[in-house]
Amino acid sequence: MKAILAAAAGALLATAAQAAPAPIERINPPGPDGKPALILKGVIVPAGYETFYLSGQLADPIDPAKRTTVEDFGDTKTQTLSVLKKIKALLAEKGYAMSDVVKMQAFLAADPKTGKIDFMGFNDAFKSEFGSATQPNTVARSTFQVANLVQPMFLVELEVTAVKAK
Repeated sequence: MKAILAAAAGALLATAAQAAPAPIERINPPGPDGKPALILKGVIVPAGYETFYLSGQLADPIDPAKRTTVEDFGDTKTQTLSVLKKIKALLAEKGYAMSDVVKMQAFLAADPKTGKIDFMGFNDAFKSEFGSATQPNTVARSTFQVANLVQPMFLVELEVTAVKAK
């Protein structure tokens, strides 16, 4: 009888351990103002998580009938919001949420009107989905200025990695 109880207890403990992996560690020291930084220093994902790697996503045109100029896709902030909306939908299709994103790589091209990237516009759009009151998680992120993207009308390309418990 003791052997049966011991085996049952062991099976129960093993099942409990599988049901709840250790939490994701988001390394986020305070920023210069004492508040959590907008971008994580790093993320540690322990065993027990499934990983979803999304390829780089580009903005959708504002008007699907027009898709040849930057104006058809909008400025950096508009394009970033479009890409984040697309990413959110792709994640949802597989049962993930924006709060599951742990890593982002952002590629920004200069706006042909100014010849410069609009980093502030990008960050404004980024803050609509990360580190907000409704979605407090933020991500480890790298942002790159690139000469151009696949087509001259694109100013933003984002790729993300999301994780969730198995």
